[in-house]
Amino acid sequence: MSIDLSTMPKLGFGLMRLPRKGVVTDIEQTKKMVDMFMEAGFTYFDTAYVYPGSEAATRKALVERYPRESYTLCTKLNAFMMAPTEKAAKKQFETSLKRTGAGYFDYYLLH
Repeated sequence: MSIDLSTMPKLGFGLMRLPRKGVVTDIEQTKKMVDMFMEAGFTYFDTAYVYPGSEAATRKALVERYPRESYTLCTKLNAFMMAPTEKAAKKQFETSLKRTGAGYFDYYLLH
């Protein structure tokens, strides 16, 4: 399979610093942002285990609202501080899958 990179959108949506209402993520505003991003033709979303509330917001604003094949999702393993062992790394991965509800990640980066 060959991918034509010249036609692939070059912008990703980083879900690190999402809008807040007090101490919680503003899910309705995040949904609007995700919708605008998707409507503009972009499909790459990036979250991480250590971004507070990000993976849960990803589930609510993206995963529960768009078909899984319509976007690309990346998250990260925080190996340095949160996963010093294989067991801890696997647990972190499973937690990220559960938080996002995505079923799988297109990319899983070492953070």
